Amino acid sequence: MTTQTPPLVSLQDPKDVSIDVIEAELANIWQSYGNNEDGISATRAATFTFVVYEPEPTQHLLATLGFYTGPVDGIAGPRTIAAIKSAQKAYDIKVTGKSNRILLDKLKEELGKAKAEGKLTDVQQRASQQYTPDLEGTGIADTIASANPCRIITLCPTVGEDNGVKAQVSAYCPVNKRSQDTLICCEYITLHGSAEALERIGGIISDLTINGLSTFIWWKAEPDPEYGLFKRLVSHGDTLIVDSSIFSNPEEDLSRTIQMLADDVSLADLNWSRLGAWQELTAAAFDPPERRDAVQEIDRVTIDYEKGNPSQALMFLGWIAGRLQWRPVDYECVSGEYDIRRIQFVNGENKSINAELTGVPLTDWGEVLGDLISLKLSSTNLEADCCTVLCSGTTGCMRMEASGGAQACRIEQVTSLADQKTDQLLSKQLQRWGQDILYKESVEIVDQILKLANQS
Repeated sequence: MTTQTPPLVSLQDPKDVSIDVIEAELANIWQSYGNNEDGISATRAATFTFVVYEPEPTQHLLATLGFYTGPVDGIAGPRTIAAIKSAQKAYDIKVTGKSNRILLDKLKEELGKAKAEGKLTDVQQRASQQYTPDLEGTGIADTIASANPCRIITLCPTVGEDNGVKAQVSAYCPVNKRSQDTLICCEYITLHGSAEALERIGGIISDLTINGLSTFIWWKAEPDPEYGLFKRLVSHGDTLIVDSSIFSNPEEDLSRTIQMLADDVSLADLNWSRLGAWQELTAAAFDPPERRDAVQEIDRVTIDYEKGNPSQALMFLGWIAGRLQWRPVDYECVSGEYDIRRIQFVNGENKSINAELTGVPLTDWGEVLGDLISLKLSSTNLEADCCTVLCSGTTGCMRMEASGGAQACRIEQVTSLADQKTDQLLSKQLQRWGQDILYKESVEIVDQILKLANQS
């Protein structure tokens, strides 16, 4: 499924500039465009600043080699996927539309070769002829720009020598069919340098955010409270956006985000948003009058997820526990072919509830590591009409049904939704202001579970 966005007009393709003249260069773009004779006016950033910490170099390499012609914004939307596919075809790599180590190594090799032979321009021209973004749709940044003209600052940490920070500026505007003489545009500032170099210019980065407007920080890595740049951005921004599905040490990194919430940081997790459909169907299962009281009979929770990252499973369990006023009292973890976590809760009547989270190894991984596969809510009281099974596919449903039990279960399938994709979730998040209280309450219970894990 593609993102439907308007055609893109470039006021300024990425241009290398000195850090100390970024604002002046951006002002020149708008001044020179305002003096054109076409009768078209362009509106610059007027809603918020969007800062992206992008430690993954694929988009920049694709742009440098000519496969990608959009703004280097750190947003892996359909425009970037199209460029990845073009590069994979060109280099005879399996076409998946996803970046991996094989593609990255090849891009770095081809870039080094082209520079050494002085043929980078030729390589860029050949690549651009194979790049077909219109077949795939355009990037989410275009959608953001069309609805909310903003300034996007992308920070791209590099490995190797500390050679300072290189800066680029650009401006892109989607064409609104209803008003083709008025362009609503995004400004892009891209900064490349080592982590140390980016940290050194942290004050400059803060100064580049637009005064008087909100600032969203999308930190596309594990939260690092000890990293100076991270601390500065968090303190300067209004909302920090993370995605726990990419955490390399999920439980440790979840604990860090929970601590930031406790310190009153306004924080949003895109992975929490992916649970929306599961939460809605779970709530709907107990909407019928005859089942409303039965929800209190639930004392067995079974959740299967893709092995590798338990974040979604833990957050969903935290949500269930919060809604039903359960308190975690015991935790056990068993690693092996299946990662199994057993958590015991008690409710207000001191009744015991047992939950089991199982990381299931799959041969066909989804786009998001740790996605929920299926869940079952049931009771040891066989008279209670509370058994509910939700699953994302046939295999998950069969596994839950095969787990046995004499109760008849309400079974529903969670369909794959386009708005579960990272770019769509991000676009929605940028429309929200303030802290999601339900998220905060749910992860506070996750924190209690993780503290039990540290004690065991």
